[in-house]
Amino acid sequence: MIVQTERTILREASHDDASFILRLVNEPGWLRFIGDRGIHDVEAARDFIDLRWREIHPKLGFGLCIAEETSTHTPIGLIGFVQRDSLDAPDIGYAVSAPYQGKGYAYEVCRALIDHGWNNLGYEQIYGYCQPDNTASIRLLEKLGLRYLRDQDVNNNGDVCKLYGATRPIS
Repeated sequence: MIVQTERTILREASHDDASFILRLVNEPGWLRFIGDRGIHDVEAARDFIDLRWREIHPKLGFGLCIAEETSTHTPIGLIGFVQRDSLDAPDIGYAVSAPYQGKGYAYEVCRALIDHGWNNLGYEQIYGYCQPDNTASIRLLEKLGLRYLRDQDVNNNGDVCKLYGATRPIS
């Protein structure tokens, strides 16, 4: 377990999560705002878990994690920190499955994860970004206390995103 909130735990992904990953990365919202990752079967989802999480966590000490509802042990999304080559600090990434959107899960887990970043990982800066037309993500980033910085091609792929950031609060 990485972080726990009132309704969720954030944990590392395992191959047991492959079916959930397969469904999530092929939901319309993921495809529209994050993009097609070419994951169209369970084996590809397992490979994605290995390459994107299981190899990254030990190297960086963080990465995307499974957000799981504690009462049902049901995976509801992917949330965590990602280090982009174009940014000098981690960004918070999140994707919540459609049936769980609009219920406050993304805010709850992201808020706890940001606090974990400040208090346990020693971050001085945290970024977040989204597509310019992703109004739900813009509202979430602002509610989390991140402020708009600039438009930037964060992934160096020609897609300009809205970049937000926050610095460690002074205690």
